[in-house]
Amino acid sequence: MPGAPDDFRAEGVVFDLDGTLVDNMALHAEAFALFVRAHGLPELDEAMRHRLDGRRNRDIFPILFGRELDDESLRSYSREKEEHYRRISHGRLRPLPGLIAFLDQLDRAGVPVAIATSAPAPNVRHSLEELGLTARFPRIRRSDEVARGKPHPDVFLAAAEALGVAPARCLAFEDAPAGIAAAASAGMSCVGITTSFSDSMLAETWPLRAAIADYNLCVEDPARFGLA
Repeated sequence: MPGAPDDFRAEGVVFDLDGTLVDNMALHAEAFALFVRAHGLPELDEAMRHRLDGRRNRDIFPILFGRELDDESLRSYSREKEEHYRRISHGRLRPLPGLIAFLDQLDRAGVPVAIATSAPAPNVRHSLEELGLTARFPRIRRSDEVARGKPHPDVFLAAAEALGVAPARCLAFEDAPAGIAAAASAGMSCVGITTSFSDSMLAETWPLRAAIADYNLCVEDPARFGLA
């Protein structure tokens, strides 16, 4: 993979949030289902999810409505959908299996971590609080803070800068095709998390260092991921 030579050793790790730290995309799907029904829009099928997952709301809603939207409409629609998500997900979020042990392992090894997410700020706070991970991620970069959202590399480049690590020495974890494309465009080696899409669907987007269901394999075999 570009940016990941055979002797690759990760000096920083960048995680997406939704679908990557937590298996919550079904809850987002519930929230979107309520939203599209309320607005008389078509239900989201797998092809549309493949197109939209991982992107920021200001890029999603014009696709859903099939037209350009003004800033006030974008803010209103985003607020409506994300309020559904936070209500639905309250008390239902758990870290992906193996994640806490993996974060402990990275901490012991002195490998810094960051988040690069398309989630809006209220969702980031909500999800990390629900997961009990707020203190574990002092470095967070959101797509609404950069010029372009995923699949562009901007948010991953910002996360690498926050870590003080060259993108080519970062390992990214992502669950969505748009996010994998963004990490690869930033020059990062990427691991696909198969909470939202199959490993074959993720691999179609970009060659992956690996595709895994959770973080237990990272804990058991860190050398496979350039972490030992």
